Amino acid sequence: MTLLFSLLSSAALTFAWLWFFVRRDRHPEPLWLLARTFAWGMLAWVIAAALETSLGRLIISPVPFAAALVVVLTALIEEGFKFVAATTAITELSFDEPMDGLIYAVTAALGFALMENATYTLGFGSGAGVWHAVLATLAHALFSAPQGYALGGLHWQQGRTWVVQGLILSVVLHAVFNGLLAGGSSWVHLLALGVVVALMVALATRYYLTFEAHARRYGPSAYFLSEQARRARQ
Repeated sequence: MTLLFSLLSSAALTFAWLWFFVRRDRHPEPLWLLARTFAWGMLAWVIAAALETSLGRLIISPVPFAAALVVVLTALIEEGFKFVAATTAITELSFDEPMDGLIYAVTAALGFALMENATYTLGFGSGAGVWHAVLATLAHALFSAPQGYALGGLHWQQGRTWVVQGLILSVVLHAVFNGLLAGGSSWVHLLALGVVVALMVALATRYYLTFEAHARRYGPSAYFLSEQARRARQ
């Protein structure tokens, strides 16, 4: 019963954060596309976890800085597959304004986080699972904010370099966060971790405010208006 409560709590927290981020969209996305992107994020975790199982061998290997290399590779694998999950939405007609880049990136990240939390709970117990969910769920969403901002920039005719930069920033934030988390519990580590979290929150807030301002200035797309009219006729 305790394990079930932990799993349900993790799911509730994930969907609460999803609602928090999605509600900022002035022109809401179709539920089916959000659900599909969320499912792709869940699948992204399965693939990433399968690849990461081989990284444990590096830690016991004689390779210099093996632990640091594992942290970087883990961040690269996870953010890379979360990014791929988010890009499954960009070819849809509903992906019609800059804010959508953030919405779908965060949605994919939270699908990823839900699977990670569930696996962590089943592997380490309900107590550890709850703490992991509280810490990791929001962290995954914040890690993905830069790549979501970059995907949103596609509406401003930004090139591939813009997207690559967003993905790299996500990987760097993820790697630094994980490195500090695993580095110890001294006040220096905790202070540095707090600074990184504050930076991620500030970046995500700036991205959302920028895209909200764009949505207010230019209004909904023709596709969004046509979809609204179609649903009203049904």
